[in-house]
Amino acid sequence: MHDTQQQAQRRKALRSIVGGSLGNFVEWYDWYVYSAFSVYFASRFFPAGDQTAQLLSTAAIFAVGFLVRPIGAWLMGTYADHHGRKAGLALSVSLMGGGSLLIGLMPTAETIGLAAPLLLLVARLLQGLSVGGEYGASATYLSEMAGKNRRGIVSSWQYVTLIGGQLAALGVQLTLQAMLSETAMEQWGWRIPFLVGAVLALGVFILRRKIEETADFATAKASGKKSGTFALFREHPGEALLVIALTAGGTLSFYAYTTYMQKYLVNSADFSRPQATLIMTAALTLFMCLQPVFGALSDRIGRRPLLIGFGIFGTLLTVPLFTAIGGTRDPVTAFALVLGGLVIVSGYTSINAIVKAELFPPHIRALGVALPYAIANALFGGTAEYVALWLVKVGHEELFFYYVSGMCALSLIAYWRMRETSKHGAMG
Repeated sequence: MHDTQQQAQRRKALRSIVGGSLGNFVEWYDWYVYSAFSVYFASRFFPAGDQTAQLLSTAAIFAVGFLVRPIGAWLMGTYADHHGRKAGLALSVSLMGGGSLLIGLMPTAETIGLAAPLLLLVARLLQGLSVGGEYGASATYLSEMAGKNRRGIVSSWQYVTLIGGQLAALGVQLTLQAMLSETAMEQWGWRIPFLVGAVLALGVFILRRKIEETADFATAKASGKKSGTFALFREHPGEALLVIALTAGGTLSFYAYTTYMQKYLVNSADFSRPQATLIMTAALTLFMCLQPVFGALSDRIGRRPLLIGFGIFGTLLTVPLFTAIGGTRDPVTAFALVLGGLVIVSGYTSINAIVKAELFPPHIRALGVALPYAIANALFGGTAEYVALWLVKVGHEELFFYYVSGMCALSLIAYWRMRETSKHGAMG
């Protein structure tokens, strides 16, 4: 009987973790579809100008989506601390699906003029609010559902599903590129992935309503302590600032090597769009597989050594890697160089969620993880693509590489000075 109960509990926990992960997958699929397909729909919403100018306009709206993420983190982080992790997860995926549905159905500038980019902005604001809340709720949920000695590997699935969402977006792109002409892709084919995302979001919303709540949330409710921005920065100012510092270099590097890299391969390295998609798909597949490996390693040796490794190699190798990628015309060489950068970034991506969760007590954990992260993400991750494209436009693209390297160096200082959260954190 006891073994049967244990097996039932394990199945319930596994089902909850899978449910939370699948929701994260759909969230990030919807988010990355915008970036992956912007090369096709940019001219439909911003018809004037050359390709770089059009991409710059869509990247600006991509950045605005990040700028509202702190608001989403504040709203839904507080909501998840007050009403439960699964309630926050259900709400976030609803907003994401609504934004995707709006983009998939909206008329273009040719039909409704200036209203088209304005509606695109509204849709991205909805998705920005969603992702702002998703990160904190998802990171908190996965870390709280894991056993003490498996938090690293379990929480690493947040980036497995995040990267999986990006791969799914690229996979849909590859499929549509093979089936449709360039003209069809630019006219209507780009709508398909957004509509698929909206349908998936609906399915995940139903699933998330049925997953288990965490025991830590029950403990937080029983404590009577309240979550809120004032309480966060009054009671945990050092931890909040640490989250911002350790996120800055990591999130900038992640977006430089993922969302911007595809455009860099096309605009600067002169690969065709299908070639760039294939290179990124192959590199991201291996990057995804590395996340649980690094997560499991952190359960053995701690989180801090991996973060320090990322900081050192990110500082020293970012400029040489980007320069080499821009100088090669061989797809295999480009793939190897991109993968090298992603291996370095794995020292951050695989464990950043659990490090942040381990800094805060349960009553304020979702907000503590979400809000400082969203602030840093908006400042450095969300603007990465825009800054890079702007520097291309003014003829100083190489400065972006030094910018990424410098932010890695600043985050390295935080990694070096922080305590080991797996041993001295706030999670029991």
